[in-house]
Amino acid sequence: MIQACSVKKYIPKDEFLFDGYEVTVTDDNDSLPVKNKPELKVALEDVLLPEANSEFLGMYPGLFYYYKVQDSTPGFFNKFMYKQLGEKPIYKSDIEKYEIEELLQNRLNNRGFFYSKTDSKFIDNEKQRTAKVDYSVTVKQSYEMETYQIDSLPSLLQNEIKTIVGTSKFEKGMRFNLAGMKLERERIDEELKKRGYYNFNPSFLIFEADTSQYKNKRFDLFLTLKKDVPKKAIVPYMVTKINVYTNYDLQQDSLQLETVVFNNKNYISDELFFKPKYLDPFITIKADALYDPVASKNTARRLATIGSYKFINIQYKEIDNTEQDSIGKLEASIYLSPLNKRAVRAELQAVTKSNNFAGPALGLTFTNRNLYQGGETLNITAKTGYETQISGGNQSGLTSLELGLGAELFFPRVLFPIKINTNFFKYEIPKTKMGLSIDYLSRSQLYTLLSGTATFGYVWDANRYVTHKINPISVNYTRLSNTTEEFETILDENTFLQSSFEQQFISGLTYSFTYNEMVDANKKHQFYLNALLDVAGNSLSLFGKEETPGEPKTFLNAEYAQYAKADVDMRYHFNFGKDQKIAARLFAGYGYAYGNSDVLPFTKQYYSGGPYSVRAFNSRSLGPGTFDGTLTDSDSYFDQSGNIRLEANAEYRFPVFGFVKGAVFVDAGNVWNSVDNPDIDNDTFSSSFLSELGMGAGVGMRIDVQGFVIRLDLAAPFHDPSLPEGERLDFNTDASVLNFAIGYPF
Repeated sequence: MIQACSVKKYIPKDEFLFDGYEVTVTDDNDSLPVKNKPELKVALEDVLLPEANSEFLGMYPGLFYYYKVQDSTPGFFNKFMYKQLGEKPIYKSDIEKYEIEELLQNRLNNRGFFYSKTDSKFIDNEKQRTAKVDYSVTVKQSYEMETYQIDSLPSLLQNEIKTIVGTSKFEKGMRFNLAGMKLERERIDEELKKRGYYNFNPSFLIFEADTSQYKNKRFDLFLTLKKDVPKKAIVPYMVTKINVYTNYDLQQDSLQLETVVFNNKNYISDELFFKPKYLDPFITIKADALYDPVASKNTARRLATIGSYKFINIQYKEIDNTEQDSIGKLEASIYLSPLNKRAVRAELQAVTKSNNFAGPALGLTFTNRNLYQGGETLNITAKTGYETQISGGNQSGLTSLELGLGAELFFPRVLFPIKINTNFFKYEIPKTKMGLSIDYLSRSQLYTLLSGTATFGYVWDANRYVTHKINPISVNYTRLSNTTEEFETILDENTFLQSSFEQQFISGLTYSFTYNEMVDANKKHQFYLNALLDVAGNSLSLFGKEETPGEPKTFLNAEYAQYAKADVDMRYHFNFGKDQKIAARLFAGYGYAYGNSDVLPFTKQYYSGGPYSVRAFNSRSLGPGTFDGTLTDSDSYFDQSGNIRLEANAEYRFPVFGFVKGAVFVDAGNVWNSVDNPDIDNDTFSSSFLSELGMGAGVGMRIDVQGFVIRLDLAAPFHDPSLPEGERLDFNTDASVLNFAIGYPF
């Protein structure tokens, strides 16, 4: 394949294919050693352009298809691949190395390394017909700052800038850095904007460096204003009028608009579209307050969370301003363009799972926005799905039919018996969510499961990274029916499974805390933490009654569950190189059944194995403990579960070409029971849990198109806890599992 994709034969005889750069940084003999030399080298490499053609395992796929389409009859396939991957060749003659030397010299000067020297030369590889450029940089001692001072400024700005400069990161001994000075100007401008200086601009500030007082490459840094700065740029501005257009349309007739004054704001519309008392808390811009861009940003973000508007535009206009005014005046106008009130969305999925289940799923969602003129959103969803598992032998339970109908109603405010001051929520006003759903599951030749769920809770972002979700009311009722003799036999042989289906009522509280740095895509180190607490049955125990002494209590003639469950999901991404990433994940979960329950309900138990878990094992086939999955001849349905789960995953992700990504990964994990299941052996958690982890490794290919990811992961176990001790450690490629999934595993 490498030979087939070789491009050497296409390179013109008088050319060499450009193969990249090399930068060497050395100290000048008459100067002190350079501090942070690797950091300086990275900064210099940023100016090296153009980049060499993309290479993969010694091949140039993009360049290969460029050359192929130059043929008189390139063919459809070559044309298609060129559109996806093609790159024009970069030759030695395209490299202007003397211009790059000037850029390197400029970059050195901007960092205080004045009078440094640069040189370059080509290094040709005649055999491969490639050429590199070697840049050598000889660095002089840098200039370092002695003092940072404010020069003469207008009295209106003197105290403001003095306070801002007092928090600067500039310090004695800092190397001269032009980029750092630009950032300092922007920081000062940003702080002045927060103090009302609407017309100020960072370009009005200039830095002057004075080296005349020193002989050892030191300088004093002075900050001052340029000459002829406009008067309006050095006075603060106050917002004196706020207009809110609640259903703005460019085509609407302004003469037909009506104005409602609420909380010192003018709410303007051609009809009552959004009640002012509900919209007002989202607007943090205040009348008779100094202009603050942070308030504008917060207002736009908060309004966007309502979900009723597609465009939010905030504009300011100067009013009644004269040269003699010591403070300016602004009129703020907030233009809100609504989304369509009603919408229908259909989703068709072709589902394939690593446990060999496959089948189509269809979902249909109707949305009604701004339902009661307060930003409420109603979603009604109907779904249906069919799955079947391709397997030999007993087919019991290997096909399933799912039907579901659910409704969610979101209120963009807190619904609570006691009034809560929304000023407490600086970043985002919590949403109140009510949900009601009913689901039907028919598993062939086994059972039918009917379940209904009702929830009431709140969700809000505390800041850019932190999200809280709390459901003080969460009720779930399940009813098992149409059980076959075969399934009854399975229940008789597994009392744990039988008990998990007997708990028909699940009522309690759930709380989720999420810290997510993944929203910053360009961050080098990214952390993610999700903690979940699920407690059920305590409130129902106040009303439950015991029909028979020693038997579980019931509520409305149905047994209810009592348990506490806690999960922690931690992830870390290390981004380096070009689109390369090391991703790691650690999951720990524990569920404790008490009071009315001997075991966690079936829907609350933990499972291990599958495309989002330990990928070398089929879904729900790992554990508990060292259990080998054997119960009876009729147990093809049996899902292996426990009330304790531990998992760890790590993978290296890298680009292959275009939208195709690759991965190498390793997974480990298992589930256990804290109480011995009398129907299976070796399922309890103990101090030897590390030797009972299922472990696997593999490779993956992902097609990532603008965030939509189709994933194929091929994994094989190298430690199988279901095998006898001494036989567990074995890289068994014959037991490989091919996982197909949507999205990244973590």
